[in-house]
Amino acid sequence: MSRIGKKAIEIPKNVLVTFDQEKISVKGQHGTLERMVSNVLSLVIEQNKIVLTRQNDQKEVKAYHGLIRALVQNMVTGVTQKYAKTLIAEGVGYKFQMDKTKLIVNVGFTHPVEFVIPSDINIKLESATKIVISGIDKEKVGFLASKIRAIRPPEPYKGKGLMYEGEIIRRKAGKTGK
Repeated sequence: MSRIGKKAIEIPKNVLVTFDQEKISVKGQHGTLERMVSNVLSLVIEQNKIVLTRQNDQKEVKAYHGLIRALVQNMVTGVTQKYAKTLIAEGVGYKFQMDKTKLIVNVGFTHPVEFVIPSDINIKLESATKIVISGIDKEKVGFLASKIRAIRPPEPYKGKGLMYEGEIIRRKAGKTGK
């Protein structure tokens, strides 16, 4: 049995979980999340716990069992406490700007790069070089943060670029002159 899949998911007091056929819905204080679940898994809600069981022991079903359990856990956690990623711009002239529904990133190109912010994700500008991306869906928050970081990933010589807070950049030695 899947080590992750066999663990029960605790449901906090202020969270409502509903399951019908192939759709699971989780509603909490920050919003509602929904996900489609294949019919090879059965979901049982009992005594403030969610238990996922699988119909057979095929290799794909075992992997799917652990995956869906982790995704449902992320949904429950997201509606109770939001997920957040912090990005830092390191380099001369590198900065973030907000314009209503757009994030403008200046990272040394001849033009600023613009991102349209999805309605279910919040971006808070803490300083000109630091932003916090937050939302209830872990997948969307991480994906948006990675798309922004991909504009100019940190380089190993001077450490310039867009990086996650707490990320460690392995530094290389530059050229040695005589």
